[in-house]
Parts: sequence; structure tokens; C-alpha cells
Amino acid sequence: MKRFIPLREAILGAAILTLTLLVASRFPGFIAPSNLANVFNDTAPLIILALGQMVVILTRCIDLSVAANLALTGMAVAMINVALPGLPIPVILAIAVLMGAFMGAINGLLVWKLSIPPIVVTLGTMTIFRGIIFLISDGKWVNSHEMSPAFTGFPRTVLLGLPVLSWVAILTVIVFGIMMARTQFGRSIFAVGGNPHAAVYTGIDVGKTQFWAFVTSGALAGLTGYLWVARYAVAYVDIAGGFELEVVAACVIGGISIAGGIGTVGGAVLGAIFLGVVKNALPVVDISPFWQLAISGSAILIAVAFNARSGRNKGRIILKSAEATQ
Repeated sequence: MKRFIPLREAILGAAILTLTLLVASRFPGFIAPSNLANVFNDTAPLIILALGQMVVILTRCIDLSVAANLALTGMAVAMINVALPGLPIPVILAIAVLMGAFMGAINGLLVWKLSIPPIVVTLGTMTIFRGIIFLISDGKWVNSHEMSPAFTGFPRTVLLGLPVLSWVAILTVIVFGIMMARTQFGRSIFAVGGNPHAAVYTGIDVGKTQFWAFVTSGALAGLTGYLWVARYAVAYVDIAGGFELEVVAACVIGGISIAGGIGTVGGAVLGAIFLGVVKNALPVVDISPFWQLAISGSAILIAVAFNARSGRNKGRIILKSAEATQ
């Protein structure tokens, strides 16, 4: 009988609930609806980026340039807003998404056409994107008083009790849930990651699918770049420094296999929420934020061990089935 909720997601959901209740036992205000909404809003950028990273990892690649993409796009749109404060927000959003997609396409082309390992490509572009930020900004910050009220106000606008930033994350989850389950692109992603050789025989272009996975991740990074800068009302060279590691951690904790082909949208979202709860809970219980790294690292190791064990168990089942048919 097929489980309604996969085991990984059920365990992770239980861990999030347990952690939340433990914190609430000391500070009941932590589970107040308004605070939970704030926690989700804080986690929204991580959710959006984790979904893009999920698509890349499922194709047996990895994108370490997402935070640099976010920072470069955020700086670019902030500078555009300073120069053209009357530019409509939909145009700003379009610029951010297209810029992010272009940077993702650079990664995808290098992996597809030149067959360079994805980790090497994205480490290189990560450094290049950060360098470009310094060049275009001359190392200067763009502060809140330089940004227009419309620019900074959009992601903070509250609709039905949640800021627009949260609604963007929710909409992204819905779109990706449909895309991965109902579209040819979603099926191609799983096919390429599960068995690239078999995918070729079914007519799927492995390199092209990986290319579009990078474009998708880049587009979401660009979108998040605007939302991040507008929400915090500041843009600088080192914005979101190291955030790419949190994005990868969210995917791994959520059960997205680094080997590709295994993972769900729900798992990526729960992985991001787990890290978001940890990040917001530690200051409440007077635990040093440095412990967040230890907790995240431990969660990654446990998730990888769990994935490896699941893989071995599936292998044994396949072998038993083969022996039974002989």
C-alpha cells in the first residue's frame, strides 16, 4: 500500500513539530500565529531557492552560485531603482527574473556544451558574480533612503494576513508541485537524474534538460534577489554570503538525493522550514547562533545516512525480486 505521505517527509514533519513544541514549552509566544507567520516569511527566500536547487540536484548537478546570483541581481535592480525610481514593480520583477535566468543559462551552457563538472562551473561563476557586484557598485552600498517606497514596500505588503514575500513562496511551491508531477519537463528531470543513459534512449536530451534546470534555478535566484533587497532595504557586495550552503542543506535534509533522481517538492519545502525553525528558535532559547551550523551539519549527515540506507534497502528488494523470478 502506498503511503499518502512519504516516510522522509513524515519524519521531517515530526521533527519540525517536536522542535516547535519544545521551544513553545519554554516560550508559548513562539507558536502564536503572528510569530509563526513571521518565521515562515523569514524562511520564504530559502524555500524559493531550495525549489530551484532541487531541480538542479535531481539532474545530478549542483548550483553553488545561487546566492551570488541573488546578490548580483539584487544590487542591479536596486541601482536601477535609484536611477529610475518611477519604474513599475512588474518591470523590476521581469528584469530580476531575466537577469537571474541569464546567469543560470551561463552555468547550464558550460555544463552542457563544455562538459565541465557543475561544482567547478558554479564555484567559478559564484566568484565572478561577486566580483561583478563590486565592479558595478564600486564597493558601495545602496541604502533604504535611496530606494523608492514602492520598491521596498512590495514584498512587505500584507495580503490575507501574510506578506507578499510569503505568498510568492507559496505560489512557487504550487507551481513546482504541478510542474514536477504533471509536465514533461518534470518527468524529464527525474528521468535524467534517475538513469541518464536510459533517458537518452527515450529521446530525452540530458544536457539540454540540465541546462533548463540551471535556468530555472537562476530565474528563482533572480526573483529572490529583488525580494531580499527590497525586504531588507539594503544592497551590498556580500549580501547573502554563504547562503548557498543553506540552500543545499535544505534540499539534502528534505531527502533530495545528491546522486539525482530522488526527491519531492514537499521534501525540499520541509527541509527549508526545518532550517528556518532552527534559525528562529535558537535565539529564543538563548542558544548561540553558532550552534545553528552544528545542528544543520548534523541534520545533513543524518539525512545523507538515511538516504544511503534507503538506497541499500531498495537494492536488496530489487535483488530479492530478481531471485524470485528465476
